[in-house]
Amino acid sequence: MVTTELLDDAAMGERLTRWLRARQPENSLTGLADHDVTVRRLAEGHSNLTYVVGAGGRELILRRPPAGPLLPTAHDVVREYRVLDLLARSNVEVRAPRVLAVCEDDSVLGAPFYLMERAIGIVIRDELPAWLDPSGQRTLGLDLAAALAEIHWVPVEPFVASGLGRAGGYLERQLRRWVGQREGIEAAVAAAGGRARGLPAYDAVRDWLRDHLPAEQPPAVVHGDYKLDNVVVSPGPCVAAVVDWEMATVGDPRADLGYLLSFWPEEGERFPLGDLVTGGPGFPTRAELVAVWEQGTGRPAGDTTWFVTLAVWKLAVLLEASYHRHLAGTTDDPFFATLEQGVPDLLAHAREVCGA
Repeated sequence: MVTTELLDDAAMGERLTRWLRARQPENSLTGLADHDVTVRRLAEGHSNLTYVVGAGGRELILRRPPAGPLLPTAHDVVREYRVLDLLARSNVEVRAPRVLAVCEDDSVLGAPFYLMERAIGIVIRDELPAWLDPSGQRTLGLDLAAALAEIHWVPVEPFVASGLGRAGGYLERQLRRWVGQREGIEAAVAAAGGRARGLPAYDAVRDWLRDHLPAEQPPAVVHGDYKLDNVVVSPGPCVAAVVDWEMATVGDPRADLGYLLSFWPEEGERFPLGDLVTGGPGFPTRAELVAVWEQGTGRPAGDTTWFVTLAVWKLAVLLEASYHRHLAGTTDDPFFATLEQGVPDLLAHAREVCGA
């Protein structure tokens, strides 16, 4: 396990000011250290923590892990920085923020962190903005699929050479990884003298995924967590930037497509964790998203059931780790308290999707 420290915003600002002044002159940070830095946490997302950093009229985004004991492979912001850096160096225009600096020294802010440019726009989570009418919803939904297709054109060779993914075996590794995450949760709880709760639907879906493992497509760079609230939306409407690259790697791009579809209810459907804004009257259908992705990538999607099932199942595993952070008292995110029932509901939904 890895343990990180969480400072309040004022203390972070003071330490970040000293760190920036010690790093001058770096072109990407020029002028920032001439001012006292302010830091404000954004109350968005439930994984890595995101802050707005202000100095001299300029705003940047800082990303760092949450506080408390963490699984060694989780919340790796240094890896996330490396992914974004490689995307910027590729010959494909991907809508991702430009990274500026990274710090691996825990003594600065209590955990590793990186800085990137702030994309102009909003993140849509629980409520649609007033300016996004049904026509705009359709435009945004189709652009979301188009932006995903752009990612899947990025050459994979630099990512493989940098150890950020492997060219084959992705789907099997995904199963191993998320089984390992579940086992890691159980081991951590046992080490603390407790016992992780049983989740029978988890086992049923795991076995179904193993028994129905599809043949892989040629590899692509995959985001790993691609959905509406992981993009910045600008009026137009359009996707201004794709964010939260924590789980990016090289693999079968249909895993990203399945993940997007898993958060895209059709008429009359309900997502286990609550209503989703993508169920609005103007948003395109899942079939329309698939068609845009197929046209943008030149790849056939085929039957997406396996990939949607994987998406819901691994989200449940990820959120079970967050639920145990809530039980341990190492997070103040009220969403995590709802996972007592939310995780079992997600697993039941995954089981329903695949018929396990």
